Amino acid sequence: MDYIRDYAMYTAIFGIFSCSWFGWALENPRPSWRLYLGIASGISLLVGLFGIYLSITHWDAGTALSEPGAYDHYLLFVFIEFFLAGIGAFWLLKNKRSNVVAPWIAFIVGVHFFWLKSVFQDAGLYLLAVLLIAVSVISLFVSKKLNVASSAITGIGAGTVLLCFAVLGWIRFVTA
Repeated sequence: MDYIRDYAMYTAIFGIFSCSWFGWALENPRPSWRLYLGIASGISLLVGLFGIYLSITHWDAGTALSEPGAYDHYLLFVFIEFFLAGIGAFWLLKNKRSNVVAPWIAFIVGVHFFWLKSVFQDAGLYLLAVLLIAVSVISLFVSKKLNVASSAITGIGAGTVLLCFAVLGWIRFVTA
């Protein structure tokens, strides 16, 4: 079954979070990257706002969250994600490892998509999970090699992945 509203929400949520990740990438990138990161953030915001429009105008369309227990599981997984991300970030900051906070958050976000696959019955979320986890790990090495903040590489990687999935959400919305 196609859940039209879920695809609209993918466009909205992934677009807005893509904008956030590109914004985080601006923490300490190479100066020559700033314009492109700003453009990518702006494009992501526009995609996210378009997704919000689609979500509002198709609010009564089908959603996996209307299945029995799905919304409760969704809230539980999001709560766990925020808790783990927050506790880990606090611990990293307390131990003067702020350079690892962005990769940590990306890792936890990636893991939570494994859990959300069962809520939305969407195997594509497995791919999203794997890509975000890969970004979180790769960013640690690439940032050292390029001598930039890990948030720059994590933000570029996560922002790009989420923007692609936002556009994919729109394509799935249109073709459903």
